[in-house]
Amino acid sequence: MNELRTSLSRVRFLGSAREGANRFIAQRLSAIALVPLLLWFVASIIFFIVKADHASLVAWIRLYWNTELLILLIIILFYHTHSGLQEILEDYVHNEIIKAIAMVSMKFFVIAITVASVLAVLRIALGA
Repeated sequence: MNELRTSLSRVRFLGSAREGANRFIAQRLSAIALVPLLLWFVASIIFFIVKADHASLVAWIRLYWNTELLILLIIILFYHTHSGLQEILEDYVHNEIIKAIAMVSMKFFVIAITVASVLAVLRIALGA
């Protein structure tokens, strides 16, 4: 059946897995979302956090918008990191067993760091 298909019809579905373009677009969108968030974070560090003591930093994190933006930054940053690492592992690790172990380890590691970071921000924001 495949020999009857034209070259164009074989490539229309974005490759063998049919998900290549979706992941490419998601990675680019996360990169675009990170630009304003990182600009806000760097500006905050330059203009406020560098001069702040511990109490001022805690008060800054407890501000509603800062808490929300920090959590959003953490989630999008680690999603983007996960996406990039997954792409690297898929492209450059050729042993399937090592690739599977590395992918699972990377996923657990990124999830653990994301959860720990969000919980740290929430703990400060909620005063726990």
